[in-house]
Amino acid sequence: MVADNEVFAPIPARATPKQTEMFRHKGKTRNLKHNLRIASLLSFVAGIVNVAGFLAVQRLTTNVTGHFAFFVDQIFKLNFWQGFIYFLYIFFFFLGSFVSSFLVELMSGKNNRYIYVIPTVIESIILFSVAVFGQLLINQNPNLLAFSLLFAMGLQNSLVTTISNATVRTTHLTGLFTDLGIELSQLFFYKQKEQKSKLFSSIKLRITIISFFFVGGIVGGIFYSTIKLYVLAFAGTTLFIGLIYDNLKLKLILIKRKTKTKKT
Repeated sequence: MVADNEVFAPIPARATPKQTEMFRHKGKTRNLKHNLRIASLLSFVAGIVNVAGFLAVQRLTTNVTGHFAFFVDQIFKLNFWQGFIYFLYIFFFFLGSFVSSFLVELMSGKNNRYIYVIPTVIESIILFSVAVFGQLLINQNPNLLAFSLLFAMGLQNSLVTTISNATVRTTHLTGLFTDLGIELSQLFFYKQKEQKSKLFSSIKLRITIISFFFVGGIVGGIFYSTIKLYVLAFAGTTLFIGLIYDNLKLKLILIKRKTKTKKT
């Protein structure tokens, strides 16, 4: 369904296909390796948030499908206040998506190198804040905790969807299992080498997302039992490590390029 040469837009001028930064490429400069790197990182974070958020407030905090059903149910029962709360769950996920896309578009007109930085930093700050103040929120206003995590996951889902041309989604699995089922069935019918190669690449990407989401969920569940919501600080740290890795990778590439230029 998705070719492994679907990529993200160039960052530094004269970028080459050999670059391996996972965040920086957008559109036609993105390849399977870029997508696998960002998919593993962000789906791992989403898995932690999904389990930790649910254990903390018994609410889904990485997607809104279930919240929409509860919203309609409460409205029919005339429980308008509770229905409004479910509406806010949906709204904050939407708001995170809107803010992320707005920031990406705003930054893309100024400096393509850093279009991903602000949304990722905001998400990290939210995760660290919930880790620190989470228990207080659980005691005083658990809905605010859910709103915060849903906003963060909206940021993340919009960012990765935008820069990967909708190739990568990391906060929920329903669509992934649908696409995986379709692509596995297509293996029985697509016989050409190029077609099979594209299918295998797409299947590999989806299995990576599902696997790391699952691993993140296990990590979230294990550590929540001992350190509670502080496990979200680990998720935030993971995002920062990804940013630092990308930045160092870019600097190394630019240094090598300058060295080659001097030699020639």
